[in-house]
Amino acid sequence: MDLQAITETARRLRGEIPASVELLAAAKGRTPEEIAAAAAGGIELFGHNYAQEASRSIAALGARVRWHFIGHLQRNKAKLAARLFDCIETVDSVRLGEALEPAAATIGRTMSVLIEVNIDEEEGKSGARPEDVIDLARALSRQAHLRLEGLMTMGRLAEDPEESRASFRRARALFEELRRADIPGADIRHLSMGMSQSYRVAIEEGATRVRIGTALFGPR
Repeated sequence: MDLQAITETARRLRGEIPASVELLAAAKGRTPEEIAAAAAGGIELFGHNYAQEASRSIAALGARVRWHFIGHLQRNKAKLAARLFDCIETVDSVRLGEALEPAAATIGRTMSVLIEVNIDEEEGKSGARPEDVIDLARALSRQAHLRLEGLMTMGRLAEDPEESRASFRRARALFEELRRADIPGADIRHLSMGMSQSYRVAIEEGATRVRIGTALFGPR
């Protein structure tokens, strides 16, 4: 997809998706020029799976957009991620939270985080088990430089987006349970779920943020 087409697609998606739902452009493997074209179409939030790969694009775009980390984060990359990203959407363990806490403290910032939940408990997928989410949330809330803001899930990958609906519905129910837990220091307001194939279904099931890559940029 050429750069002008990316800009036009960004405008269309931004107009199609309700204003109450954030559109995060998944930028893994995309050039700074492609990302800038999406930003020209009105997208202000970008996500990346790899901290080192993202650093070049983050430097190129400066403060024009916000960046979220959406991949599996290794604890030894916590310092780099805390410096580069506005939010880590994939915290799935107490140990990762404990690595991010001093990384954020060292640079004097409070890091927004989401708990990644493996809502279907699928083998080979990252994410906390649903039954562990509340305890993990309480542990994260005790970290002075982390602010828990909700949940992120991949959902079931399938050709038919309807096959993801039950997963998203379970994630929404868990999100509401987390809100009702009223954990001190947490601000539970974001449910990040749905990608290029499934974002419409995710929105119907209560997503507050969708992560779109191929439908915006075209195939890599």
